[in-house]
Amino acid sequence: MASSTVLELTDANFEQEVVKSDQPVLVDFWAEWCMPCRMLAPTIDELAQQYEGKVKVGKLDTDANREVAVKHDISAIPTILLFQGGQVVRKFVGVTTKAEFEAELDKITG
Repeated sequence: MASSTVLELTDANFEQEVVKSDQPVLVDFWAEWCMPCRMLAPTIDELAQQYEGKVKVGKLDTDANREVAVKHDISAIPTILLFQGGQVVRKFVGVTTKAEFEAELDKITG
């Protein structure tokens, strides 16, 4: 699952860790059975290390945490949402390249 730099997000901690965060937060909505999610996992881990201290990176298991997934209209996984100031500023659906994530993250981190 998550590495040491990737937060494990849940229905219980999502508000505090993501919505109320003073840093941008990249949230990977995934599930254990999802092969594209597994393919994307190493990229998410790399981004967490690369942007440590600038962007929080977390993973939310949609099977175990349906409340947040429903609230954010997650209908396909993997879906990755980029939050800034508690609001979704970018949505990625499906397997996305590291370069695409970096382009968005670099815009908001300067």
